[in-house]
Amino acid sequence: MRLKLRVVPNAPKSEIVGSYGEDGALKIKLKAPPVDGKANTELIEFLSKAYKVQKGKIAIISGQTGRNKVVEIEGL
Repeated sequence: MRLKLRVVPNAPKSEIVGSYGEDGALKIKLKAPPVDGKANTELIEFLSKAYKVQKGKIAIISGQTGRNKVVEIEGL
């Protein structure tokens, strides 16, 4: 399964906010800062818990350094 995401770092807590924009992206707030890949690491951990899959089954396909990301979750 592929997800379009809009990620907002430096939030008070990590949570799914809802949809973002006309393309149906999912907006996710993350507590981690966007420094040294910390936000990407937290995103993978957050999605792992939310979808109950192993971290190794989640990959960021595009948007490594931006707020707009495409993530693939294997097995869903």
